[in-house]
Amino acid sequence: MDAALDMDVVRDDILVSTLPNIVFDGWSMTALRDGAQMAGYDTATMHRAFPGGIPELVEHFGVWTDRRMMVELDKHPLADMKVRDRIALAIRTHFEVLEPHLEAKRRLIAYLAMPQNLGLGLRLLYRTVDAMWFAAGDTATDFNHYTKRATLGAVLSSATFYWLDDRSEGHVETWAFIDRRLDDVMNMGKAMSAMGRAGRLLSHLPSPMRFARQIRQRSGTVQAAESATTHMAENI
Repeated sequence: MDAALDMDVVRDDILVSTLPNIVFDGWSMTALRDGAQMAGYDTATMHRAFPGGIPELVEHFGVWTDRRMMVELDKHPLADMKVRDRIALAIRTHFEVLEPHLEAKRRLIAYLAMPQNLGLGLRLLYRTVDAMWFAAGDTATDFNHYTKRATLGAVLSSATFYWLDDRSEGHVETWAFIDRRLDDVMNMGKAMSAMGRAGRLLSHLPSPMRFARQIRQRSGTVQAAESATTHMAENI
């Protein structure tokens, strides 16, 4: 078997076995070591799979969930859907993939709130929204490529906080929240000229400090998160 392919399988196996441990031990070497052992791998193999330790495990979690999201999206007739509906479906699918690992995701928010992990958090967010736009058929390579991802990143970030606290059956309140945010963005986008939109977006691209504050304010109310996203939409 191809060595690279084999190691990808090993990483997936260890990650899946580690996720339940994160609920109790957080994103830690203790959780990773126990997960590797539960998956049937020794410590040497664990280090070969994740030589960078926990940051590499976290990054693989992002890659793994994005990959599963794309597989699920391929089951839908995306070509027959409007772009807005494709994006809404992508966000919902993202959360459905995460649903069995909700508590691990909650712990991940705290992990990414640490200053040394800020860059990792931004990288994971960008990869996810980039995958969503790719699935939606976006081929833009100009300024719109970045503004679309910045806007979707703001929507996805606030929706994540909402989803983590949502106790409604089937997360129907989260889906409604996402629809409202996307409608805000779409309506505001249609109302402005291309020049005005570009100027406003330039001043509202997410900065690392803004992302850090958003994560650190995780304990705030869902209403606060919704208001923050509405403000972003109104300035796009």
